[in-house]
Amino acid sequence: MKGVIERMAEEALGDEHVTTKIERKEAIDRILETSPTGNSTWVFGYGSLIWNPAIHYYQKMIGTAYGYRRTFSLWSTIGRGSSANPGLLLALEPGGSCKGVLYRIRKDDRRQELDILFRRELVTAAYRPVWASIRTAKGRALKAITFVIDRSHPRYAGLLDKDTVAEIIATAEGPLGSCANYLYQTAEHLETLGIPDRQLTALAQKVRQLSDF
Repeated sequence: MKGVIERMAEEALGDEHVTTKIERKEAIDRILETSPTGNSTWVFGYGSLIWNPAIHYYQKMIGTAYGYRRTFSLWSTIGRGSSANPGLLLALEPGGSCKGVLYRIRKDDRRQELDILFRRELVTAAYRPVWASIRTAKGRALKAITFVIDRSHPRYAGLLDKDTVAEIIATAEGPLGSCANYLYQTAEHLETLGIPDRQLTALAQKVRQLSDF
């Protein structure tokens, strides 16, 4: 049976390719074949996974991904936007670093949990699952699965200026809620965790100002 997001995607995307169950399974196979870990698998969340992971995990901690930075660079016409008024979602771009949350999945559960995760993140092929280099708050180095933007995908928005990003987020809304709420939730949870993202905090303030008009 198809999930809610898959059905929404088929309705909203029209002729654009929606990732199939077989393609997602193959993506999981590929990522696990190159797994650098032993009895458990780590997942790194930098956006909505911070406040809505939707997977079962047995350990959670703060981590920093090196070689990637968090940006609003993925067009959304499914959950947080529409074809007429697309929203923007967070993605990882090469360069810099990014603080987020690590989730540890047991080896026996990883296929089931990764299936849930990949169904959510790989609605299209706009994201690429990779093993990112992470360092925990205590200095431990490890590898974790995370999702980076595919710059060749038509849903890649590029590096938009701050005012344009704020205007888009302030007005876009879809079946899963507003783009603004997605931003607010992410910024607020990062602050609560003690790892505030100054750029997201400033963007949230700008979006609130625009929303008041």
